[in-house]
Amino acid sequence: MNGKIRIGILGYGNLGRGVELAVRQNPDMELAAFFTRRAPGALRTLSPDVPAYSAARVTEFKDQIDVLILCGGSATDLPVQSPEYAKYFNIVDSFDTHAKIPEHFEACDRSASEAGKTALLSVGWDPGMFSLQRLLGNCILPQGADYTFWGKGVSQGHSDAIRRIDGVQDGKQYTVPVASAMERVRNGENPVLTTREKHTRECFVVAKPGADKARIEHEIKTMPNYFDEYDTTVHFITQEQLDRDHKGIPHGGFVMRSGVTGINGETREMIEYSLKLGSNPEFTASVIVCYARAAYRMNKEGFTGAKTVFDVPPAYLSAKSGAELRKTLL
Repeated sequence: MNGKIRIGILGYGNLGRGVELAVRQNPDMELAAFFTRRAPGALRTLSPDVPAYSAARVTEFKDQIDVLILCGGSATDLPVQSPEYAKYFNIVDSFDTHAKIPEHFEACDRSASEAGKTALLSVGWDPGMFSLQRLLGNCILPQGADYTFWGKGVSQGHSDAIRRIDGVQDGKQYTVPVASAMERVRNGENPVLTTREKHTRECFVVAKPGADKARIEHEIKTMPNYFDEYDTTVHFITQEQLDRDHKGIPHGGFVMRSGVTGINGETREMIEYSLKLGSNPEFTASVIVCYARAAYRMNKEGFTGAKTVFDVPPAYLSAKSGAELRKTLL
């Protein structure tokens, strides 16, 4: 034993690779194992010295891993995996289906509480860092309004929806905040904004040879739950252009709280927090990894059951001691 926090990674897509890279930047942690639904022998990680195993074997390692980080998707993976593996491990997940967070929390809380484990849920930048900023804003300025803008950045779910349209070879979609709406908020107008007024969507599409581009564009712009409520622009480009100009996964956004103070609310106040991310999955992974440290520490101190970013003292995220934090950051 070298005293390091032993991390297991379940799932090795963009997020799992990001977690692998983030652990490397935290000297108090070490990677213990990868778990995959693919053939473990075919997994090509950036850490060839760390073993890879079938996901079906993960519970065999419950005494060899301090925190298991779940890197699956929120649609079908995490609703099953998180409650199940919270029976055996301290876990961190990035469940991001906002409307279903309460029921996900309840399911994981039952499992983790019964097992004496700690389950940190919905960790990332939204939900996660943005959630914290919304909470702080509401506490500091109780008379006010919240605004969250996302982008400019790649929406992986919307990009996938484009690629599923008949005749589409490849594509990416960017969510873009409306600058005029953001300025109205910054000016203290406290506007009531519709979905269409807050964001636009920009699509870059590679059509298959002979495909009907007019039909594809119409299907994109009228797609329910994805594009129909937004002003959407569709650009048709070549595969070479897409690969060259749109290979990254950038994202970001803004959380704003516009409020008032004073006897009659005559003083305007504004809180604004922003992110500009070169890699959405790598940044999300970096958030997850520091919360893995918190999950480990909280469990050691007897804080069991499900938790969210609202429940974690900020000092638990840092590898530095309380004395170091007070001296260098306070």
